[in-house]
Amino acid sequence: MNNYIKINPTDNIAVAVIALPAGETLLIDGQEIVLLNDIPAGHKIALQPFAVNDNIIKYGFPIGHAITEIPRGGWVNEKNIKTNLAGLLDYTYSPQPVPSPEPAKPLTFKGYRRQNGEVGIRNEIWIIPTVGCVNGIVNQLAEQLCAETQSVGVDAIVAYPHNYGCSQLGEDHENTRKILRDMVHHPNAGGVLIVGLGCENNQPDTFREFLGEYDTERIRFMVTQQVDDELETGMQLLRDLYDIASDDVRTDVPLSELKVGLKCGGSDGFSGITANPLLGVFSDFLVAQGGTTVLTEVPEMFGAETLLMNRCESADLFDKTVHLINDFKAYFIANNQPVYENPSPGNKAGGISTLEEKSLGCTQKSGSSAVKDVLMYGDRLKTKGLNLLSAPGNDLVASTALASSGCHMVLFTTGRGTPFGTFVPTVKISTNSNLYNLKPGWIDFNAGTLVEGESMESLCERFIQFLIGIAGGTPTNNESKNYREIAIFKTGVTL
Repeated sequence: MNNYIKINPTDNIAVAVIALPAGETLLIDGQEIVLLNDIPAGHKIALQPFAVNDNIIKYGFPIGHAITEIPRGGWVNEKNIKTNLAGLLDYTYSPQPVPSPEPAKPLTFKGYRRQNGEVGIRNEIWIIPTVGCVNGIVNQLAEQLCAETQSVGVDAIVAYPHNYGCSQLGEDHENTRKILRDMVHHPNAGGVLIVGLGCENNQPDTFREFLGEYDTERIRFMVTQQVDDELETGMQLLRDLYDIASDDVRTDVPLSELKVGLKCGGSDGFSGITANPLLGVFSDFLVAQGGTTVLTEVPEMFGAETLLMNRCESADLFDKTVHLINDFKAYFIANNQPVYENPSPGNKAGGISTLEEKSLGCTQKSGSSAVKDVLMYGDRLKTKGLNLLSAPGNDLVASTALASSGCHMVLFTTGRGTPFGTFVPTVKISTNSNLYNLKPGWIDFNAGTLVEGESMESLCERFIQFLIGIAGGTPTNNESKNYREIAIFKTGVTL
């Protein structure tokens, strides 16, 4: 195993695979590089001397410019480089050739075929409040049904409290309604009880109309102000839902039915080298199977957006992607916030110095497939293949948005670690083996072996089989520990 990686032949930095001491000599591209500083694992080594304003190249693209002189063998980090990015930009559609997916042997997983033809990978009972005022009630109902049934016959019984549904206006109110609607329709739920208060802005009767057509046998409503005993009434409804859902069985389902969200959080210097490229290879594989993947975190596309724009299948999709990017920049500007206030302290500690560096690593999760559709926040998937989704980088908000779009699971790469999960299985993939070994109760799969000698082909084959197991019912760590929550995007005032 080399103790450094030069990712692209045109790069003028290398990345330390392990912590390297000052004074160590590396042989890179035939030249000896004497390290002038201690270089933490995942951090960058200067392969040439940099003058002020010289571009730093990683992944074959500029990730910023030097703001001080950096000697060859020096440590390149957020203290001596700065982003090249600016505000709103004009873009030109320059479509690039996109590889055609290679024919692959069709695979299957064990899933639940719903009455409307959709497929779920879980058979759970969900209790969803229309408003935060009834959060205590939905939590009690979930606890009582779990105690009564021990969840035998279903995969889980979960309440999803949130803070919204009232005192919201305009787009915020619609965002709440859309996310809750999408949850109610999600095929991972075998039964849903919607619990309202009765006087909230998100009126239960209006929300019922907003749902459109739905399975009245598996989706029930309770308005707590209209019943004598909300716990007794709620339990009666839940027992009916439990009896129905507990009869559901898994059947063989083509992998082409699988919909997967692509997300990263707590990125480090290995994210764009191990875990994110693994997701990119898997995304291309699933698309070749006829399946669907979704990339979000729009602010973490800044600096790499043209790579996605030029993979758009049509000029119309290109225009939608331009709006996706510039509308999010305008959102920052309208709130008097810097567009490029990123990466986070944890990212910097892990070796990421600028937003371009983070974005070039993040967008690798999308592989090389053509962009087939662009979704706004709260939209549901309608096109197979690679989709882009409007949502922020915040882990909980973005993961909730991915699940709400119809993704059966979220693949979440991380170099720092996190325990959370959203309302679908949230698979944590570590970028390095140290994290995997340190946090076995958080991390589900280790991509760090990619810098330890394992080939991408071998790693991806193991990953595919692992995910087929997850789709077929093997619980993720967040499910085993019942770390499940939702977060809804909010931009405006609270009444």
